[in-house]
Amino acid sequence: MTFLECNDLIKLYIEEQSKIQVPALRGIELSAHEGDLVAIIGPSGSGKSTLINLIAGIDKPSSGEIILGDDIVTKLTTRQLTQYRRHRIGLLYQLPERNLVWNLSAMKNVMLPMKLAGKLSHSEQKKRAKQLLMDVGLDRREKHKPYQLSGGEAQRTGIAVALANDPDIVLADEPTGELDSVTTFKIIHYFKTLNENLGKTFLVVTHDDRFANMTNKALRILDGRMVGLHRAVDSKISLSHREEVVYVDDHGNLRIPDDIRKQAGIQNHVQIEIRDGFATIIPVRGDIKDE
Repeated sequence: MTFLECNDLIKLYIEEQSKIQVPALRGIELSAHEGDLVAIIGPSGSGKSTLINLIAGIDKPSSGEIILGDDIVTKLTTRQLTQYRRHRIGLLYQLPERNLVWNLSAMKNVMLPMKLAGKLSHSEQKKRAKQLLMDVGLDRREKHKPYQLSGGEAQRTGIAVALANDPDIVLADEPTGELDSVTTFKIIHYFKTLNENLGKTFLVVTHDDRFANMTNKALRILDGRMVGLHRAVDSKISLSHREEVVYVDDHGNLRIPDDIRKQAGIQNHVQIEIRDGFATIIPVRGDIKDE
């Protein structure tokens, strides 16, 4: 059953000087099941952070609909959105200083969201914080403040903070952008482990292609549109066999990735040949002039 749905999301920003509307998202369609671990991969400026902010209820779309479980997020009032973010959403940003309070210990950082929510007693908050820090391998660092932790340790503390109020979904915005390769793979490992052990839904947006192989499904976003899908496929060769597929939108538009266009020599025109239920794209060499 679909747990998260984004239907035809459009987000326009007004350019301050020219007052021109600039599209950040252009009709995003997205769905995820409860317990999924989904990566959305794209370059800077592709709309990843905008999408996270909309799902988190931090910003509102210009049009379209977001549904999380029983909540139609795009219809919630300001007061309801505050409760939605506090109880249903866990957020993890790229920079640790956005995730953590710098003069609090790791333990107190994890306890802080629980204290704000007011759902657990102090002893229950402490017990849960200890368990979450243990889950991310930081049970021996609970008294350390963020500046006493490595970059990877600070980010893992941020994961524990995001999970503090037992959210329905964790939204991670470029969680490894400031980390080296070794630490990045450790963070990916913790995402996968927590997803499997806790059954939590994780949505990770990133520019890092290494995330493509961390899930059964990774989406690709470019210029505010979903343009492709990287997924695991059952194969006689290997259970880990993966394939890239390209989206065709509701109008029949197909966006062919640049590397495929270069390899095939596709310029501005192609022919489509239909045979035995298959459509073959054939590059047209040279320019075609309008008659």
